Amino acid sequence: MMKNTAIFFLAAAILASCGPHPQLMQAEKFQKEIDGKQVGLYTIAAGDITLQVTNYGARVVSIFTPDARGRVTDIVVGHDNLDDYITPPGERFLGACVGPVANRIGGASFTLDGQTFSTPANDNEKNTLHGGFIGVDNMVWDVVDYEPHSITLHLLHPDGMEGYPGNLDMTMTYSVNSDNEFTVTYDATTDKATPVNFSNHPFFCLRGEGNGTVEDYEMSIKASHYIPIDELSIPTGEIAPVEGTPFDFREPHLIGERIGEDNVQLANAHGYDHNWCIDKNTDGVEPVCRVHDPVSGRTVEVLSDQPGLQFYSGNFFLGKEKGSNGKVLGFRSSLALETQKYPDSVNHDNFTPTILRPGEHYTHTCIYRFSAE
Repeated sequence: MMKNTAIFFLAAAILASCGPHPQLMQAEKFQKEIDGKQVGLYTIAAGDITLQVTNYGARVVSIFTPDARGRVTDIVVGHDNLDDYITPPGERFLGACVGPVANRIGGASFTLDGQTFSTPANDNEKNTLHGGFIGVDNMVWDVVDYEPHSITLHLLHPDGMEGYPGNLDMTMTYSVNSDNEFTVTYDATTDKATPVNFSNHPFFCLRGEGNGTVEDYEMSIKASHYIPIDELSIPTGEIAPVEGTPFDFREPHLIGERIGEDNVQLANAHGYDHNWCIDKNTDGVEPVCRVHDPVSGRTVEVLSDQPGLQFYSGNFFLGKEKGSNGKVLGFRSSLALETQKYPDSVNHDNFTPTILRPGEHYTHTCIYRFSAE
């Protein structure tokens, strides 16, 4: 009771310091004990951003930002209660941290140091998607630090869980600042060699309230190559040039401009759901993508230190998912921008390595920077 009271007063203080604010998710709808751990809802805010997180799956439940007219709206798809995350009516990965291996593992298996490991076939009954049937998105993370502008979460993914070797010790922090930046940082260690490739999975609906389609957004991606996939969305092993293809976003253009072209890659994913190979200038954090909605005036810029960006245009939203205001979200009503290493790297020697070994640290920083004009 004392812990919940402290969280309530901290959230109240955060909102009071930020001036006018929208109607946020209700904390009591996220309070539950799961596997002996307490789940709750946590609010952080700075600048023009108010963000809510639950420690169930380290999920971003809401991100409130103003549009060009100053109207504040939740711009990510989410539920207003915990139960709909535990038993989702549609998309499972809304707002979640995904892993321990984000994206797909072809054939639901990989070989490491001469030993073959099997992982759950939770994707088309043949491949592994975002960790497996459980994944870190369905586990309760421990809240180790909670401040007005940040929250730090910790999770131990045990050796052998869903076939992954090693006790993977993970810490991640969500923080916001006065420059309207939402930063996600990851750190992980292991006691056995194991593949690691975390990502974050917010679905952005820049107009808010489930209005419009991402085809009307203007996007640029700093990438001269991308990774082709087969009909089950598994990389073919090729790293292909974007030149002359619908995957060339080096110059800004509307997402819908080429999404309907007769192209085998677009057909395989029913639109865009591919990994772009970022043209990195440094090993550090740098801009990789920009998306602008001309109607609301909102822009989200993505900065990352990772070699890949998975852009998913919401091709499989079938009208079951709902935004935080209860409106049903339709086909291509939101998009995901997931910074990560290349998918299925464990099975492709020419891809970015994903194996973490004892004594090493996995680190990853992703920044979403918001503005409106």
